[in-house]
Amino acid sequence: MKDNQLISFEGKEIRKAWHDEQWYFSIVDVIEVLTDSLQPSRYWNAIKKKESQLFAICEKLKLKGQDGRLRPSDCANTEGIFRIIMSVPSPKVEPLKLWMAQVSKERIEEAENHELSFERMAELYRAKGHTDEWIKERLESIATRKRLTDEWKNRGVNEGQEYSILTATIAKGTFDLTPSEHSQLKGLDKQNLRDHMTPIELIFTSLSEESTRLIAQSDDAKGFHENQEAAIKGGTYAGNARRNLEKQIGKSVISSENFLGSDDKPNELLEGDKTL
Repeated sequence: MKDNQLISFEGKEIRKAWHDEQWYFSIVDVIEVLTDSLQPSRYWNAIKKKESQLFAICEKLKLKGQDGRLRPSDCANTEGIFRIIMSVPSPKVEPLKLWMAQVSKERIEEAENHELSFERMAELYRAKGHTDEWIKERLESIATRKRLTDEWKNRGVNEGQEYSILTATIAKGTFDLTPSEHSQLKGLDKQNLRDHMTPIELIFTSLSEESTRLIAQSDDAKGFHENQEAAIKGGTYAGNARRNLEKQIGKSVISSENFLGSDDKPNELLEGDKTL
């Protein structure tokens, strides 16, 4: 499931959400870009009153407001937005149409070719100053996480709370810390924990999640409770490996290090799953 995201057109932000396997864009944000109106919601309401057929192409999706809260907002897919912007007299219509078509095209290409998505992630991380070593382990952790969540889905685990509980179970076994405790150690607030792990922390995270996946397969775990048992085993295996390494090197691999000094803006490609 994709989370709500922000993109920018000519310096102005447009909210978008992944829904029904395609992007939906905030209509009010698009109106603001086209008109520079100080009251884009009122402008949009006036258009709807004039052209009632536009109601049919709108979807009410939850988007994050300036106060950080999610609220139902009028959204439309690319085709719907094209219809709406033709109702707005503006010299920005054609540039916006071309830009939105390109945004949708890139997402389709990434869905068909995961290598493109990973290449874009690597570019964004590199721009934030991360080393090639760190980027390699971070991308591997994303791929490992995806394999695990696909396994959970196939084995009857429900997204949301059950995923969170299993993730915390694996992390506790691996690091003797829950994700929230690990974030607190690193001085993080709402940042993605894995974006602030060291390469060795990422390696043990990947080890624990891949171990959990293989154990779930071996045990033929079904449903939440049996997969929780697999999560305990996977986390325990990785935790034992971590402690053995720490004995050899004489220090903990769990670090308070973070990357808050770098550009810590949310990565639009990674917001779909906050544990990725």
